[in-house]
Amino acid sequence: MIGFEHKSYLGVKAASYNVRINPFRRTEVSCQLNSSMTWPVISHEEVLVKSKPAEPVIHERLHLSRRARRNRKSPTQRDAFQETHISPDNFIYPIFIHQGEVDIPIKTMPGRYMLGWRHSLIEEVAKARDVGVNSIKLYPKVPDTLKSPTGEEAFNDNGLVQRTVRLLKDRFPDLVIYTDVNFDAYSPSGHGGIVREDGVVLNDETIHQLRKQAVSQARAGADVVCTSEMLDGRVGAVRAALDAEGFHHVSIMSYSVKYTSSLYGRFRNVQLDKKSYQINPANSREALMEALEDEAEGADILMVKPALPSLDIIRLLKDKTLLPIGACQVSGEYSMIKAAGLLKMIDEEKVMMESLICLRRAGADLILTYFALHAATLLCGENKRNSIN
Repeated sequence: MIGFEHKSYLGVKAASYNVRINPFRRTEVSCQLNSSMTWPVISHEEVLVKSKPAEPVIHERLHLSRRARRNRKSPTQRDAFQETHISPDNFIYPIFIHQGEVDIPIKTMPGRYMLGWRHSLIEEVAKARDVGVNSIKLYPKVPDTLKSPTGEEAFNDNGLVQRTVRLLKDRFPDLVIYTDVNFDAYSPSGHGGIVREDGVVLNDETIHQLRKQAVSQARAGADVVCTSEMLDGRVGAVRAALDAEGFHHVSIMSYSVKYTSSLYGRFRNVQLDKKSYQINPANSREALMEALEDEAEGADILMVKPALPSLDIIRLLKDKTLLPIGACQVSGEYSMIKAAGLLKMIDEEKVMMESLICLRRAGADLILTYFALHAATLLCGENKRNSIN
């Protein structure tokens, strides 16, 4: 009897087995465990034979009129025939801000911070511009003391977002700034609207406040206001309010397809039930209906959220409308890639770039992604190497 140690793939405690080698010819050798399993044993001579390169055995080659692999045989050809491309111009960089000066790490998002609204913010935007990312979106963390059921702080002309927009426009006049027309950051409930006593989110009453918020952001200098909650009629109402105040040049990016996804999170309450106004992830026709309605009301850009789980919807909208399509790669998508990368389960940079190019392939013209700075840095390095060669 011969003993050996067997280790499982998970590294649990090794188990000992007794093996009996049957005295058969070499071609009939087998290992028999005490169980009923029988495993073949390959002799040393057979290993040597099998390690030799396989010689092709072809009696007659296939008569193929087209061999697609011919166009993939060299790096130069593969690059020349690449159908989808991505550049820093396609990115919108989401930035979290708060009223203090100390950067606060976001625990569920490795490498992401809520930035102090002045110095750290300026530095981060400058870094983004250095690698070609000239579009940002601001997400405020409003102190609880400033929150209210009707969200008046959202349209305070001296509020955090408004002050930040003015600061950035003064420093970087050509920076494209997207702002969030949404109630959740300003309401103690965390909902995207005014909540009635029985828990119902009021549609028209909330939109009355969102109109004021959009105008206040435009007055501060926002280039694009983003109607990011799924409330009926919000795009038309905001467009009318902007035009009435003379902000015909300010664009609207509507979150036309915002699913009730479990991938949202960050520092907000992810346990809220928003199913009464966000879309069921199982529905695609409803998504198309919402998008076409927003287009009819005056939206300039249609956004889909989340991004990777919605590749089919991005393509659907691309085929059904002539408006630019955006994809919002949400916090959960970012954190999954980061976590798997930190655990060495994937190559983080390769998966990051693959996820972004897939969004472009599906039809996204703009990608709001927390990877914007990292991805743009890699793209810039790639361009420099290509120019040298």
